[in-house]
Amino acid sequence: MSEVSARTGRRWRVSRRGFLIGAGVAGSGLALGIFYGIPEARLAIARSLDNSAAPGRVEAPPDVWFEISPADRITLYLPKVEMGQGVHTALAQIAAEELEVEWGQLGVVQASTARGLRDRTGTASSNTVSSLFIPLREAAATLREMLRAEAARRWGLELHQAVAMDGVIFRSDRPSERLTYSQVVEGATDWEVPEDAPQLKPVREFRYIGRSMARLDLPDKLTGRAVYGFDVRVPGMVYGAVARPPRLNSRLKRAAVGRAAEQPGVVSVVAEEAFAGIVATSRKEAYDALEGLELEWEEGGGVDQADIIRLTTVQDGKGVVIQREGRPAAALRRGRIVEAEYRTPMAAHAHLEPQAAMVDVRPDKVVAQVATQSPDAMRDALAELLGRPKERVEVTATYLGGGFGRKLVVESALEAARLSAASGRPVHVGWNRTEEFRHGSFRPPTHHVLRASLGAGGAIQAMEHQLASGDVAFSLLPAVAAVVMGADFGAWRGATIPYQIPHRRARSQRVELPVSTTWWRGLGLLANTFAIESFMDELAVESGEEPLTFRLNHLGEDELSERIRRALIVAAEASGWGERPSEGRARGLACCIDVNTVVAQVAEVSLEPRGRVRVHRMTAAVDPGLVINPDGVRAQTQGAIVMGLSSTFLERVMIRDGRVEAGNFDRYPLFTMAETPEIDVHLTGTGSEPYGVGEPPIGPVAAAVANALFALTGERFRELPLVLEG
Repeated sequence: MSEVSARTGRRWRVSRRGFLIGAGVAGSGLALGIFYGIPEARLAIARSLDNSAAPGRVEAPPDVWFEISPADRITLYLPKVEMGQGVHTALAQIAAEELEVEWGQLGVVQASTARGLRDRTGTASSNTVSSLFIPLREAAATLREMLRAEAARRWGLELHQAVAMDGVIFRSDRPSERLTYSQVVEGATDWEVPEDAPQLKPVREFRYIGRSMARLDLPDKLTGRAVYGFDVRVPGMVYGAVARPPRLNSRLKRAAVGRAAEQPGVVSVVAEEAFAGIVATSRKEAYDALEGLELEWEEGGGVDQADIIRLTTVQDGKGVVIQREGRPAAALRRGRIVEAEYRTPMAAHAHLEPQAAMVDVRPDKVVAQVATQSPDAMRDALAELLGRPKERVEVTATYLGGGFGRKLVVESALEAARLSAASGRPVHVGWNRTEEFRHGSFRPPTHHVLRASLGAGGAIQAMEHQLASGDVAFSLLPAVAAVVMGADFGAWRGATIPYQIPHRRARSQRVELPVSTTWWRGLGLLANTFAIESFMDELAVESGEEPLTFRLNHLGEDELSERIRRALIVAAEASGWGERPSEGRARGLACCIDVNTVVAQVAEVSLEPRGRVRVHRMTAAVDPGLVINPDGVRAQTQGAIVMGLSSTFLERVMIRDGRVEAGNFDRYPLFTMAETPEIDVHLTGTGSEPYGVGEPPIGPVAAAVANALFALTGERFRELPLVLEG
């Protein structure tokens, strides 16, 4: 294979958007605290993070992104992981646009960490397309210009006389004389990266961006060639299983080999302080041999559901102020005061493929194939565990059968590494469903207290949202982040009040729980939007105003308000909001803003016999800025809505006597295809840059359904999952 090998003539520029959580934030937060006080510093950080896309920008020269083969096939290496969301296709569209190639010429490969595409954020936080939109375009455009420059040099022409189109360079004075990209590469011996980034295409000239292109990952997935975490097979590979604690927070005090080494198929036994596992020739043999280990556990305190609820309760006035406009404290002592409380439970990620990893610990190198959302972070964790230099650890992400934040941390890879180091063989560890439910991490529970003051005309004069939640982002960040920020920005995602109310305040209270909680699709967005948008409906009723009109009346004249207004109107009109629904049905409305994407939804529901709720239709208006692949945006919206409906009606992790009750889907049901409503998606986005799509559409789901149920029954639902009395 011929390969473009660029001799960099300048340092490849790094220009980041967004706000990076790490040493920089810690330093700036402490500096702000010196001059303005810690509360103001935390508020300043919150304002910087509120509604901003998480960083995920990857900077690298063109030769790291692309390879050109002699057959004029161009390979695009991507650090972001494909887990069903279609991002490899959208990113390929972005690359093909600036590279000026035919769509069929471009193929995509998941880059290993050895490739040099450093991605510290991973595939999370709805940042994949938005964060790579400019870097990938610049890399593709730079490669195009390098090819043009080489062709012009050969022909003895000025650069503007060499024209790139459809994977070839032709002479403007003699169009029949042309070179394919591979011919240009084959004859070149030295490359110089241009000093300045090339001019990028204007939106009006896009050929691929904005079109619904066929998914690049589907052929392999439909034919069975796709490799997921559980599909990895390498020569000499064996299987691992690890002893699990009987209760939450139990600790392994003593482990001995016992009869485990004598069991069929056992290759190696590891019995150490705080870790015990089996390596065997089959997965079943490894699990069976666990029974032969001699284990002594120091059991933690018996945690119950009542403990979780008691801990996750707002303490009035406590926590960190993350939003403040006007003088809310004084304003909330005047006018007609309305208060309400809302709760959401812990939830499992319930991805259909449990976590899995293969790790081969060799004397000179560590090679791993992992179902992970963050190969870079996985590489660092393996290097630290094994005491190896990072550059000697190579991680390649497989396809993921769902992730939703849970696969940012892949414990099975660390377990496979320990077992491989002990046995000298490549080891595959794949968790079973019970392990995933009972020994993983969960979406944190939340409690919300909202208070508002209505003026004489029914307008909101002041509004406050107080939130208590377990950790989300802090579970993956250094301890200094919690010290500096006080409140977990993942937990309060979607918690600030988007309406133009004169006096408003949001406060987030961190709750340290005896249960592991972490990232879940949308982070705190579903819970916070459920509380705020349900409360907006309650206030509309109190003011005697129709819910849509009430919301529109509380929007300003700024650009964001206009985008929210447009989405609300589009969703309402498409759902038939102004028309009377069919007999026995009602509609509810909700909206949110997340990572700069605006979503409005209308749910149409009815009650079936025995009080069962039926959602007939969900209408969504989505403004994600510039749309790269319309089908991809619609598919992500549909998936988020179905996941949101499942959480709205069914999902709840329950703790009894220190154990998670559910060990499989028999005790943790999910929304089914038979229950899935018609989902109508309308794209209202415009502009010159894309925003996030994977998570924002989950935000309004529960609130829209709860508001529809109120319109139907007159009963207000303030806790998830929604349960009708009787």
